[in-house]
Amino acid sequence: MRAKQAAPARAHGAANRVRIIGGQYRRRLLDFPGTTGLRPTPDRVRETLFNWLGQDLPGWSCIDLFAGSGALGFEAASRGAARVVMIERERAAREALEKNRATLGAGTVEIVFADALAWLANRRETFDLAFVDPPFDSGLAAPALAAVASRIRPGGQVYVEQGAAVEAPPGFIIHRSGRAGRSHFALLTKE
Repeated sequence: MRAKQAAPARAHGAANRVRIIGGQYRRRLLDFPGTTGLRPTPDRVRETLFNWLGQDLPGWSCIDLFAGSGALGFEAASRGAARVVMIERERAAREALEKNRATLGAGTVEIVFADALAWLANRRETFDLAFVDPPFDSGLAAPALAAVASRIRPGGQVYVEQGAAVEAPPGFIIHRSGRAGRSHFALLTKE
């Protein structure tokens, strides 16, 4: 039996487009490929997340471990993050990210073509905020959360989105959480 694929994301009537909802790139559209497992965080969920974060991220250093469409990372850049590292291992998605970065003129965004967990294993830098939103039902959220935990500054935060309820790993507390359809999401704060 074949798994049922979700309908492609739509923004302004066009498939495989998502819009940035706030900041300097507000209302700009991002194109992304129709890759299996790539499903951007919906507008309503991103709005909730950035309300929890306080709307703007001036000077923040962020990492988007499974960048996909780039919706979370470009949203952070749009809201003043000083640096956003987007990690993506799928070639088509990475090429779309690079095109969107150029179209937006998003100079604070760095795009890395790599496996997120392997990349983290070879780095020592720290971040204020990490986005952990792997391909749906991939089972990668827990290992990614464990890998990124030591890369988050004290008081820093991690956004997690996955198909099951989010549990805080040691050293983190769940600041806020929610659910949209099959997706569970939470904002964790490092103690």
